[in-house]
Amino acid sequence: MVDIKLTIAKNIADLRKDNGYTQLELAEKLNYSDKAISKWERGESVPDIAVLKEIADLFGVTLDYLVQEEHAKLPEFKQALRRRIRNHGFITGISILLVWLAATVAFVVSDIVMGDIKLHWLSFVYAAPASMIVWLVFNSIWFNRHRNFLIISLLMWSVLAAVFLSLLPFGQILWQIFVLGAPGQIIILLWSRIKYKQNKAE
Repeated sequence: MVDIKLTIAKNIADLRKDNGYTQLELAEKLNYSDKAISKWERGESVPDIAVLKEIADLFGVTLDYLVQEEHAKLPEFKQALRRRIRNHGFITGISILLVWLAATVAFVVSDIVMGDIKLHWLSFVYAAPASMIVWLVFNSIWFNRHRNFLIISLLMWSVLAAVFLSLLPFGQILWQIFVLGAPGQIIILLWSRIKYKQNKAE
């Protein structure tokens, strides 16, 4: 007779890997410790029914899927999973492009209305940090949250660059603004190394 613990353990591990999550990332999604995830995947313990339902919902499968050893429709499931990830990528890309569309509209309108004031190019300058914010939001929802530290770094430097470029037309060449990025980058790097204690027991 098949050990149900080992079946659930294998299914959780396979789903996690198919979705590209580390044990820590899955732990963060479920608000558990990565040690708890490790125990589940080794079959040393089994999540309660409420957590199993949460795992099933997270990966878009049924509770039956988690307890079944054989999955007749596994290829279809993987295809649906890839399609969902691809769609999330498209939505993220479209949202970022909408930021640049808004910047283009702002450029054209300001050029028509305020043609004598040559500052409308700044709409593209500020589109860069706005794009980073959109990317950060969608990445936090759908993708690898550890990439957030890279996005936050890009956001910080793009904001500093935007401020620097905004002051240039007024004769202000304040390169010192970029010095602020050095401690900011160090803080982001240190922050990325912090391993947060989970709220729930192992």
